[in-house]
Amino acid sequence: MWDQHEIRLSPRSRGFYLITDEIRDHLPRLAELRIGLLHLQLLHTSASLTLNENADPDVRHDMDAFLRDQVPGDLPYFRHTLEGPDDMPAHVAASLFGTQLTLAVRDGRLALGTWQGIWLGEHRDHGGARRLMATLQGA
Repeated sequence: MWDQHEIRLSPRSRGFYLITDEIRDHLPRLAELRIGLLHLQLLHTSASLTLNENADPDVRHDMDAFLRDQVPGDLPYFRHTLEGPDDMPAHVAASLFGTQLTLAVRDGRLALGTWQGIWLGEHRDHGGARRLMATLQGA
């Protein structure tokens, strides 16, 4: 079985957000798979996807604090500045974290570890709505 959906995520301010349930809610055919893969592709260059801690929101806060420290918006050598001081750092962060995930599916569920969840990293101060392409394959 192959199934594909474009998922629209609501606008968020800069930070990391747990979106596992939001993705699952948009994939009704996930329950049909005994074994398979879910591929997620974020259709943007200033946000990211990553798999990380799903229980303690302090981890998301700390990740954002670390990233702001490592990739500040006022680096004098950035040339791509027409879209604002948060844009080039957002592109750097998206490249560091990545914009795609491939996750195992087992018995109609995402085969995640106990403390794992899917995060959206919004790297713009006001990034707007984000789109994900979700492709399921399996049997």
